[in-house]
Amino acid sequence: MAPVGGTAVQDHVALAEIELCGDLMIAASAAHEDRLSLESIDEVLKVAEERDASGD
Repeated sequence: MAPVGGTAVQDHVALAEIELCGDLMIAASAAHEDRLSLESIDEVLKVAEERDASGD
């Protein structure tokens, strides 16, 4: 049961992970192949953009 005062605690990391999982599920359901390729997963998760931004 939620507290009466309405003090909700948000875990921003958990919310971000849930959003990424949702993005992967949407991409997987829209994919024409049986599995997403590693490149497709990286694209959905924007991994390449993060690597480029960090200079690696």
